[in-house]
Amino acid sequence: MAEGRVYNFSAGPSVMPLEVLEEVQKEMVNYKGCGMSVMEMSHRSKEFMTIASEAEKDLRDIFGVPSDYKVLMNQGGATLQFASIPLNMLGTEGKADYLVTGQWSEKAAKECNKYGTGQVACNTKASKFTTIPGKSEWKLDPEAAYVHYC
Repeated sequence: MAEGRVYNFSAGPSVMPLEVLEEVQKEMVNYKGCGMSVMEMSHRSKEFMTIASEAEKDLRDIFGVPSDYKVLMNQGGATLQFASIPLNMLGTEGKADYLVTGQWSEKAAKECNKYGTGQVACNTKASKFTTIPGKSEWKLDPEAAYVHYC
């Protein structure tokens, strides 16, 4: 660990491996030789589209998301997403499954109930949110518009 670094366990941003930060630092001004920072490039550019595609592929690989499912990368803080996801995705189904694995997902399910039905497919509050049951234990509704996992 670099001299003077601390571990941040606060909500939102958290500690990152030093190797990742050093790579970001190296590419801050000129991302992979494209002549600009990621923060300066268009979200429609070839370079950014590659970043977005790789991020989606990595997420699908890590979580085993099948190809017939959509992956959305939404901007905004968590509280904004609690409303925008059901407002945009409940559709005619009017219900969604929520994996309640902490305070944030608990708040998200509650917010969903303002616009439809936030069904609790699993709730780990009894374990003080220290465990997540295996997928086979989730009570997923095949008619739910989406599954919220936070």
